[in-house]
Amino acid sequence: MKELTNKVVMITGASSGIGEEMAYEVAKWGGTPILVARRHQKLVNIQEKITSTYGRQSYVYPLDVCDEQQVKVVFENIVQEVGRIDVLINNAGFGVFTSVDEADLTEVKEMFDVNVIGLIACTQAVLPYMKERNEGHIIQIASLAGKIATPKSSAYAATKHAVLGFTNALRMELANTNIHVTAINPGPIKTNFFDRADTTGNYVKSVEKYMLEPSTVAKKVVSVIGKRKREINLPFWMGFGPTFYALFPSVFEFFAKGSLNKK
Repeated sequence: MKELTNKVVMITGASSGIGEEMAYEVAKWGGTPILVARRHQKLVNIQEKITSTYGRQSYVYPLDVCDEQQVKVVFENIVQEVGRIDVLINNAGFGVFTSVDEADLTEVKEMFDVNVIGLIACTQAVLPYMKERNEGHIIQIASLAGKIATPKSSAYAATKHAVLGFTNALRMELANTNIHVTAINPGPIKTNFFDRADTTGNYVKSVEKYMLEPSTVAKKVVSVIGKRKREINLPFWMGFGPTFYALFPSVFEFFAKGSLNKK
């Protein structure tokens, strides 16, 4: 992979999971990670590890992506203090798996606020700076749940469908610029995401052998920086699922109602 020397890469949700791993991967290849999340001390710990392991400078900015005013201020501060944002990786997000009739609407609203509105707010905040330079890359961490809705993930899948719809429209809006827009659609990943999403542990047990390592996802995401890639499905073979679903929806749903109803 080409080096990311002096590329400034902002990562939301950088305090754990694939966000943390992407920060290390960016530093490894010579980039400058901008670590953004709500948990300030976690970000500081990651920053210290980046310095000690890779000898790279990084920056920490506490941010709640649901706070629209705070989003604007933080982006302004980053550009003033760091100079620019070459790449924005919208990674902040969470999920809760439950049946529709048992869903807590407060949690549903929170999922939409973080996964969708927060992502849109961060994208809006970075666009003026990228358009001014006619250069940049926006990478949205979506999900295969944005292409296939499965039982007990209705609200989460709805947020990821929204992310992909937004991302596809944005890509067309920026088609005549040098700003790339990429969607990353991973399957299940071994992170603390499931501590909240799957409190029973049933879903994790059913997909454990297919789960991706966070470092594997991080490497793939960072490898597409600077490339005009439309979307990446991880693992590759899971990307055939949406195609099968589009061609044979009734058949897919017949089998999915049993095998995927284990959340």
